[in-house]
Amino acid sequence: MVKKRIVVCGGNGFLGSRICKVAVGRGWDVVSISRSGEPVWSGVTASPQRPSWSSSVSWQKADMLRPTTYRSMLKDADAVVHSMGILLEADYKGVLTGKESIWNGLSKAFSATKAGSQNPLERKEGEDLEPQEKDGQLTYELMNRDTGVTLFMDQVITALTQTFAAITLAQEASFHNVPSFVFISAAAGAPMLPKRYITTKRDAESTIASSLPKLRSVFIRPGFLYDSSRAFTLPIAFFGSAGNMLNSMIGGRLTWLAGAAVEKPLKADLVAEGIVEAIEDRGVKGVVGTTAIEELATKAWRRGML
Repeated sequence: MVKKRIVVCGGNGFLGSRICKVAVGRGWDVVSISRSGEPVWSGVTASPQRPSWSSSVSWQKADMLRPTTYRSMLKDADAVVHSMGILLEADYKGVLTGKESIWNGLSKAFSATKAGSQNPLERKEGEDLEPQEKDGQLTYELMNRDTGVTLFMDQVITALTQTFAAITLAQEASFHNVPSFVFISAAAGAPMLPKRYITTKRDAESTIASSLPKLRSVFIRPGFLYDSSRAFTLPIAFFGSAGNMLNSMIGGRLTWLAGAAVEKPLKADLVAEGIVEAIEDRGVKGVVGTTAIEELATKAWRRGML
């Protein structure tokens, strides 16, 4: 039996590393792509020690804004997961070290409009995504929208030839090497986050779905993720659960105001299980919300009990 091969972009992150762990547990070949390679384990787990399963992952370094650095890694993949993004655009480290003023930091975080890159659907083969903000700032448009679209386009291109082909040629092709693409999106925005946090994710979803309708794309939309290894997430999850229960009791009337703040928080491990099960189940396609994520994770748990 041929092993599945999964490529997780952002695989050294909080959720990405857990996706890698679950996939390894299923006996799949797993490749993680990120700027820094293997995680700093104390940042994603409760222990600084390298877990045993991590030796089964190929921890690769690449720049997601430069497709030539990762294109070869997508060859023969059964699925690619885009698990990357930024929560706030402000350079908080710059603010803390005095390199940037608090006012400038807040202005960047809550600006109504920002540039991303050049149009990723019109870029040439091998052309890098160039930040259009004059200071090279990583924006929601760039990380949430443009890298997601570009990664998906490169799957199709790699599957056909090493030469760039038009979208029409990709759609007419009878086969491709990467049948499944998973984009980690979000359930909704939240009052404390700029509106563009969610609009750029929705832009990526709609562009991928409309430009490449023949390809199976899965858009995972969880709410807040928590885990005991990150103690600060536990009280946030507690209050989020309380808000979710209250919102359910009053018929969802708080959703328009609070967004993800009243979405049911999910344990990061559970979401990872749901994502891997979604890859396994070819019937899963399109938007996968909180309830569906839980159902997929339960299905995976039952499979493991057999």
